[in-house]
Amino acid sequence: MKTRITELLGIEYPIIQGGMAWVAEHHLAAAVSQAGGLGVIAAASAPAEVVRSEIRKARELTDKPIGVNIMLMNPNAPEVAKVVVEEGVKVVTTGAGNPAKLMKGFKEAGVKVMPVVASVAMAKLMERSGADAVIAEGMEAGGHIGQTTTMCLVPQVADGVKIPVIAAGGIGDGRGFAAAFMLGAQGVQMGTRFLVARESIVHENFKEKVVKAKDIDTEITGTGNGHPIRQIRNHMSREYLRLEKAGAGLEELETLTLGSLRRAVMEGDVVNGTLMAGQIAGLVNKQQSCKEMIEEIMEEAGKLLGNRQ
Repeated sequence: MKTRITELLGIEYPIIQGGMAWVAEHHLAAAVSQAGGLGVIAAASAPAEVVRSEIRKARELTDKPIGVNIMLMNPNAPEVAKVVVEEGVKVVTTGAGNPAKLMKGFKEAGVKVMPVVASVAMAKLMERSGADAVIAEGMEAGGHIGQTTTMCLVPQVADGVKIPVIAAGGIGDGRGFAAAFMLGAQGVQMGTRFLVARESIVHENFKEKVVKAKDIDTEITGTGNGHPIRQIRNHMSREYLRLEKAGAGLEELETLTLGSLRRAVMEGDVVNGTLMAGQIAGLVNKQQSCKEMIEEIMEEAGKLLGNRQ
């Protein structure tokens, strides 16, 4: 399937794997890329040399294009950006900030930059800053979210910018893929669906929580302090909301959640861990390889779109 995104990134299918902290490491990224999508390594708060190691390990598993997600709030972001250029990575997705300060170096190195945006205004700013595409992420997504739904955000962003738009948030099957394209997207980004991939290092307890989730099993914490996060509800999320409602300060709330995502992903703590997942969890009812997922999605989407290109 050829779109502006497949041509821009040199990939077979316009499917990008989300840059999920602790989840999107070299095994998952390589598997997605090998299956024809774009696998992405999440730099998160990792030191630059750890990111370098992850890139090299991914390259041992696939010769297909891979990307790196840079969280711009990370103090290590400039060093990670330098590693990306040194290692010859040609695609970067960014979140939590404006990559304008890094854009010159990326452009000189031929790196394609695709920021995640949650508004039309931010999408236009990213376009002016030199972004090659934007990822319009609706509030259905897992983890840190904005305030607008994917259904409303994607067509408005597509109308507001000339660069290609990738839809994200609540997309996990061929129907979501087809809907995103009908709304004006040229590609999709998926996180929760890949979280339960066989190649994902996520603990089996976490994966089972996602597979067994119902449509109403996610909730949003942090709305009151300006840091909304969507996750599968558990003891941790209920305690956070209780403290938030009682007027707890940000420091107390951060103490509660410190290390909780790592505990969920790596140790399988589904009681006191943070189970970041999107609303699409209600549709994810099985574990598959990345190849099986992508082929299933493309087959269903192809039928719905009538093999449009």
